Amino acid sequence: MCTGRCSRFIAVALYPLALISIICNIVLFFPAGEVKYAQDGHITEEVKYMGGLVGGGAMVLLPALYIHLTGKQGCCGNRCGMFLSIVFAAVGVVGALYSLVVAILGLQNGPLCRVLLIWATPFKDGDSKYLTDSTWWGTCVEPKDIVKFNIGLFSTLVATSCLQVILCASQMINGLFGCLCGTCVEKGPL
Repeated sequence: MCTGRCSRFIAVALYPLALISIICNIVLFFPAGEVKYAQDGHITEEVKYMGGLVGGGAMVLLPALYIHLTGKQGCCGNRCGMFLSIVFAAVGVVGALYSLVVAILGLQNGPLCRVLLIWATPFKDGDSKYLTDSTWWGTCVEPKDIVKFNIGLFSTLVATSCLQVILCASQMINGLFGCLCGTCVEKGPL
């Protein structure tokens, strides 16, 4: 496959992943679909780090735009453009890794929820067995279904971040080939 076409494929695959990361992070601010938890500061700490919004979102979306341009004929599709795509892809890897680490911490520590009369993170010091044993979920009284909510969204962020790391790392390799060998821009008949 041509390095330019490969760049376009990678960029097109990164767009929805960045969008999913942004949406997941925004939705995490509204447990049970309510604004009051965010207003009262009863949000899981890892949500405030905005791994999906900043890391998996903006830090992947900007490189995706440049990588897409790199794949277009006559627009940055030269050796220098491919070299710059390596740099942009590296930024994407860093952003995706940030999102991945924050999402893993969010899963490991569990949600902030009301336990009896106090707000706490009841699974933080445990061995994360709450992830596989739903009998522990009843510990959280409020917001409703917060454990399922956090597990679902943070798991989605883990999956999208892993795919983003793979795609951006692939673009780094693709960009290296494009930089060393040149892009295979098809020339029309003379």
